[in-house]
Amino acid sequence: MYLGKAELVLDDKRKMLRTVNQAFPWPSIIRLSFFVSVPYKKVVLTRKNILRRDNYKCAYCGRSDLPLTIDHILPKAKGGTDSWENLICACTLCNNKKGDRTPVQARMEMLYRPFKPSHIMFIKNVVGKLDENWKPYLYLS
Repeated sequence: MYLGKAELVLDDKRKMLRTVNQAFPWPSIIRLSFFVSVPYKKVVLTRKNILRRDNYKCAYCGRSDLPLTIDHILPKAKGGTDSWENLICACTLCNNKKGDRTPVQARMEMLYRPFKPSHIMFIKNVVGKLDENWKPYLYLS
């Protein structure tokens, strides 16, 4: 902002940036003066990210107090892949009960459907409480 590369859209009234001689508003939202190309933000498929996406809860029983594993909805032996849509959080009890079957074959209902998360979802998780003023700029509902 000082160099004119960005402008202040919204400041945080509770904070200030102070120097010896001046005080500046604390930026909450800034707008870049010119477009900067940022490569597509892709969320990497890892065990930790699957647990985060599923809020550390079993997809079959909803428990979070047991050790969690990653379950293939369509088992690899039956052609299942390692993808966001085929991997889900499961406690060890449910995963062992399901075994090498699909949820339908094991007569187990999933509480939610797996999905490919966006990087915005993970920003929300890292930040914790999302500032209400940011929502129009993050395309959240």
